[in-house]
Amino acid sequence: MTVVANPAPSSSRRPVAWGTPLTYVLALAVAAVSITPVVYVIVGGFRTTPQIIADPAGLPDPWVADNYVRVLTQSDFWQQAVNSAVIALGTTLGVVVLGVGAAFVLARYTFRGREGLYTFFTLGLLFPAGAAILPLYLMLRDLNLINSYYAVILPQVAFQLPLTIVILRPFLSAVPRELEDAAAIDGTGRLGFLWRIMLPLSRPALVTVGVLAFVASWNAFLLPLLVLGDAELHTLPLGVQNFSSQYTSDTAGILAFTSLAMLPALLFFTLAEKQIVGGLQGAVKG
Repeated sequence: MTVVANPAPSSSRRPVAWGTPLTYVLALAVAAVSITPVVYVIVGGFRTTPQIIADPAGLPDPWVADNYVRVLTQSDFWQQAVNSAVIALGTTLGVVVLGVGAAFVLARYTFRGREGLYTFFTLGLLFPAGAAILPLYLMLRDLNLINSYYAVILPQVAFQLPLTIVILRPFLSAVPRELEDAAAIDGTGRLGFLWRIMLPLSRPALVTVGVLAFVASWNAFLLPLLVLGDAELHTLPLGVQNFSSQYTSDTAGILAFTSLAMLPALLFFTLAEKQIVGGLQGAVKG
């Protein structure tokens, strides 16, 4: 008679199955918490203020587009949209150009203090921008940059550089040295290698840092509020505040203005979502 012993219970835990229904429920809950406020603001713009007061959580009945038409026919809205676009594009260009240059040097050059310099940039992620507002304002005032696009673009570029370098450096470091040696044999210099080989291979990271810089600049409020006293230079976040102050009782109109103000950044972020995920994954792996 053969006795089969029961296997001893394993002390190791079973691996977590990320495809369980609970995981999907949690993911849907997080998505609902993130999306619901956006949907509420957009849908609220198609309601009237009496409808919102009577039933804050209801749907438009009937749907009205007057609020959006009224906002879109205001010249101030388009002026603020142009200001936001100029500042956001200028910030994005500065972040990408300077970030690529700094990350390329930190990734492909060997020199004393390289890792210390990279750590210095990394520590910039821990520095809150709000803590530097007062000295930053004084410096911009002394440079006669107040009430200009540069007063917003330059500080935003500086504050976005740490994250940009942290994302770009792993991509630039991952390119094999053999490619660089082959390019050098063909007569390609360092800048040519960066332009022809490194940048195309690092496209997901470039899109990631560009989108993050654009969205952060588009949604910026505190810095433009302090340095842009001229109403003709106001951005859309400041326009939302001005509209809310001017039409305090027009809740539906405020929701419509807010929807239109956040729509470009939202669409830009959504269209580049896959590239952003790929860029962040590459940065984590690096």
